[in-house]
Order: sequence, then structure tokens, then C-alpha cells
Amino acid sequence: MASAAKILHHTMMTGNSSHGELALEPLIMCKLCLCEHPLNMMTTLRDCSCIFCTVCLKQYVQLSVREGFGSPITCPDMVCPKRGLLQEAEIACLVTIDQLHLYQRLKLEREVHLDPCRTWCPTADCQTVCLVEDTDSDMPISVECRVCLMKFCSVCKKSWHPEHLCQENEPEVVQPEKGSACTDVDACIKQCPVCHIYIERNEGCAQMMCKNCKHTFCWYCLQNLDNDIFLRHYDKGPCRNKLGHSRASVMWNRTQVVGILVGLGIIAIVTSPLLLLASPCIICCVCKSCKGKKKKHSPAPSA
Repeated sequence: MASAAKILHHTMMTGNSSHGELALEPLIMCKLCLCEHPLNMMTTLRDCSCIFCTVCLKQYVQLSVREGFGSPITCPDMVCPKRGLLQEAEIACLVTIDQLHLYQRLKLEREVHLDPCRTWCPTADCQTVCLVEDTDSDMPISVECRVCLMKFCSVCKKSWHPEHLCQENEPEVVQPEKGSACTDVDACIKQCPVCHIYIERNEGCAQMMCKNCKHTFCWYCLQNLDNDIFLRHYDKGPCRNKLGHSRASVMWNRTQVVGILVGLGIIAIVTSPLLLLASPCIICCVCKSCKGKKKKHSPAPSA
């Protein structure tokens, strides 16, 4: 009773406070840490108006800069209705100067890599973005760097060779150096088969997911594994038993997937009769709300 009286007294004092006194600030829940914070500890995104606590948003943006390879940083809310993107001015307020420069460099490299009308000068000490003439054909063309004046092929990035063709269809793969920790017969660095961004694999299983486009593929043969939830790809063929996990762990993974699917099926079977029984009530409530709206918007009777 005493504590309740104190709370009531505090509420009354807050309600009767003069204009010069501070009132209690409302608390807002952060969707990342699920904690409530005052408004001065929150940050609102400009693009989608989603709000998070500044501490969580800083950690999220810093992690996205390190592992995003220059990709646009999206709103942390997975169900954001506007799928908002963080602007560079917002990123600059949440990361250090070094991280901002890293993000800007990776972003430029990604944009140039995805732009067919731009490419990097292959000279080691140049690092100039060169313009590639837009043509309808897929044939290699000559590109000249405006800084070092080197003429190179738009496909293989070698010195311009008008008299012979280059191997433009072969994927560029960096072979491991001698003494490298990678013991696979293939390279340690490959390109994603969808977005062609470079991916490095030091260890772990052969099922890879590109952080840029979220495409799942096999590291050895680059085959699509987006729909292979049971990892049957590694049961036969040239990649048989090359997943990198023991047989027991693979069977446990498949058992978990089957358990999830069976659980969802049981939930659907159990809830379907309840939905059928509740459907008349739902239809009745919808009809009542529709009738109420019609009455509200109907014109008043004339005298």
C-alpha cells in the first residue's frame, strides 16, 4: 500500500508540475535488443522512419560495413514495409572515419564491378576507373586509361590484342600460393556464379552463401543449392562426400529439417478444424463491420 501511494503521489506531482519542470519521457522499444529506451537514445532512419536504439544501430552498421563488401546497408528490421536503405550521411554518424572510408572504397569497387560501362585500369599503381564504350556486341574492345595511357582489353584486362581472341568465357580464379592453408584442389578465392563478387573460403563446409546476393551454391562445382534443403547434392556425383561435415552431422541436419516440416504439418492439421469452426464468427464480424461502415457513410434522411 505504501509503494502504491508513493507511485500515485509521484503521478499527481508530475501531472501538477509547472511548465519549467521536466515530465516523464515515454520509452520506446528497440526491435534489435528488445529493450525500452528514452527518445534521446534512439535513432530514426530517414528512408523508412524505423527507429532503433543508437547503440544497436551502430553495431549493426559496423558489422554490415565489415562483411557487406560495399553492398547497400538495409534497415535492420526484416519486415520493414518500405525496405529502407541507410544513406551515407547516416552511416557516417554511426561508424568511425576509417570504417567510413572502407565502406566508400568497397562501395565504389562494387559499383564499378557491376557496371558494364566502367572498369579498373589493370596497371598496379594506377587504380583509375576507365570508361568502356557501350556496344551491342559481346566482343572485346580497346580501353585506354586517361591517366597512364595504357590500352588494354575490356575482357581479359591484358594489353590490347587486336589480332587474336582472349579467353573471355573462362572465370577468373585466383590459385592458392604455395604453403597456403587451403588444401583443396580448387582455388581459395572464387566468384559468385550469380553476382560474380569474389568470395574467399579458408575452411568450413562446401555449401556457400554469397553475402551480396544471398545465393547458395557448391564451392567445388558452383551448382545452385538454393532449393537443396537436404543437401542431396553431396550424396552422389563428383562432389560426393565433399561437404566437409561428418555423416552423422548431415543426418542430424536432415532430421531437424524433417522435424520442422512435420511440426508445421501437425500445426496446420490441428488448426484447420478450429479455423473452420471459427469461420462463421469471422464472416459475421466482417459483415457487421461492413454494415456499420455503410450506415456511417449513408446520407441522412431528408425531412
